Amino acid sequence: MSAILERPTLVLNRNWQPVGVASVARSLTKVFSGTARIVDPLSYQLYDWEDWSQLVPNKDEPFISSQRLKIRVPEVVTLVNYDRVPRNTVTFSRRNVFKRDNYTCQYCGSRPGSESLTIDHVLPRAQGGESSWENCVLACVECNHSKANRTPLQARMPLHSIPVRPRWSPVYAARRVRIESWAKFISEAYWDTELGA
Repeated sequence: MSAILERPTLVLNRNWQPVGVASVARSLTKVFSGTARIVDPLSYQLYDWEDWSQLVPNKDEPFISSQRLKIRVPEVVTLVNYDRVPRNTVTFSRRNVFKRDNYTCQYCGSRPGSESLTIDHVLPRAQGGESSWENCVLACVECNHSKANRTPLQARMPLHSIPVRPRWSPVYAARRVRIESWAKFISEAYWDTELGA
């Protein structure tokens, strides 16, 4: 039961833009207090606590059980009064570099699997390069070995994309659990968010 309560729930602002990820327990608390509504990702219907608690879970979906109720686990909630988009920052971590670079070698473009990818310093540490979003990329073992302690220019190995600090999205907040229904909300935000903001 505690594992279900810790599952991630996508949190949208009042304008249905992703603003965070919260646990199921936190999301249900917000719905119970009236500060959020549950979004059905298939029909986009909104539910308050009263309506949601009356729904019977399908046999293949997760639920929370009490003595009187079986409550479906929400995947997406929207806040009732919050319309801002927070300026969350993405932590510089190995996991997030892999997500930013889409598990792809930034030199040859291969996707050999995470066990065959390394983090490469574009400007090598031996030449004063730092560990930062702007200086680290994914490289397959072969490309990392070929590049060695040289810059891409010195090694004649151009980068597929310039490394930058990624903008926050729910992809960087969620761990281990992939929730397919989030894709519609995240992709809508991708296309509708103003560039350069």
